[in-house]
Parts: sequence; C-alpha cells; structure tokens
Amino acid sequence: MPPRAAVITFPGSNCDRDMAVAIERVTGTAPLRVWHADAELPERLDFIALPGGFSYGDYLRSGAMAANSPVMRGVKQQAERGVPVLGVCNGFQVLTEAGLLPGALMRNASQNFICRTVPLKVENSTSLFTAGFASGQTIDIPVAHHDGNYFADEDTLDRLEGEGRVAFRYVENCNGSRRDIAGVLNAAGNVLGMMPHPERAVDPAHGGTDGLALFENALRSLADA
Repeated sequence: MPPRAAVITFPGSNCDRDMAVAIERVTGTAPLRVWHADAELPERLDFIALPGGFSYGDYLRSGAMAANSPVMRGVKQQAERGVPVLGVCNGFQVLTEAGLLPGALMRNASQNFICRTVPLKVENSTSLFTAGFASGQTIDIPVAHHDGNYFADEDTLDRLEGEGRVAFRYVENCNGSRRDIAGVLNAAGNVLGMMPHPERAVDPAHGGTDGLALFENALRSLADA
C-alpha cells in the first residue's frame, strides 16, 4: 500500500505541483493537496511536504506568515509524532520560522536571486531522507531563491554538526550560508529542510535525476513499513 502523503499549499506557493508530481512519480499515487487555511490535516498521513514559492509574498520575513497558518498546528503535531516532514526552499523557511528546525534563512550574500543547478555534498547518509545516497557523494540539484543564506549561532552550528544533523552542504557556497549548509535535520531525523529543489531533479527531461533518491528512499521505506 503506497504511503499517504500530503502537499501543503500556501498563498504564493509555486512548487506545490512539482512536489506532488515527484511524490506521485515514486509512489504511483497522487498526494493529497492541503490548503494552508485548513484547520486539520487529513487523517493517517505518512508524509508531509512543504513546497517552495513565496508564501504571502515573503512579507515580514520569508516563511514567517505561513508559519502561523492554521494548518501548521497539525504539521507540528504530526512532526512531533514522528511523521516525516520535508520542507524545500520556502518550505525550509517555514519550518525554521515555525520552530521545527533551528536557524534562519537570510537574504543571499550577493543580494541577488540565484537560479541554477549547484553541486551538493551529502553529509548524512543515514536519515530517512538521505539513506539512498552515499556519505560524501556529490549530487546536482537546482536552487532558486533570494533568501537562502542559512544562519545560526556558533553553538547551534556546532550542535548540528556534532549530532550529524547537517544533511547537505554546498560544494560551492552560492548564497553565503554558514558552514556551507544547504539542508538540516531535526533532532529526531524525521524533519528535513533544504534550500535546493530535489523535486526539480527527478526526470531526465529536466536535466537530471539526482533528487529522485531522496523521494525513493523516504517514501518507499514508509511503504515497506
């Protein structure tokens, strides 16, 4: 039985369809589409995805308003229960603003919007999301963001590295992120936030499939369970 997945859509999301297509490509079943104003999530979810975009037009701070949407209460509850949650780009920003991941995403050091494919180094290959990769493997994943500069204080950065919670690093730092961090995990390992877009790297026609392993491992392991 395929895992029961959901993709959350906020006002200004623009990668929700891409995320849904990537999930369906792996599971064979279209995920549920959930609007941000829904007070409750569908029952019996196995996987939740927060897609990229510009929720609420990035007013206040990127992801700040979306983090207070009604649906986020349910996302937090499910994450605390161990349901895997993936936040990509704006979804990563929402997760940090909601307190589900440490740190913050600031304006790119160049002050410019960055849209290109970048090489990433896989730092942690033991999580639900990354076990399909080899530790130290380099993968090519697209980025498209203006506020992707990951920041956290030194103690938090030391803790993330010491606990193996840095999932991905930029091989060439494109946005000024502290310690080249491109993606981080929560302490339990069931929440991943990353700025690069793995859902845009699942089809050869789009230039590469290096993002496919992330979805295959996370979703198929749920199906096996």
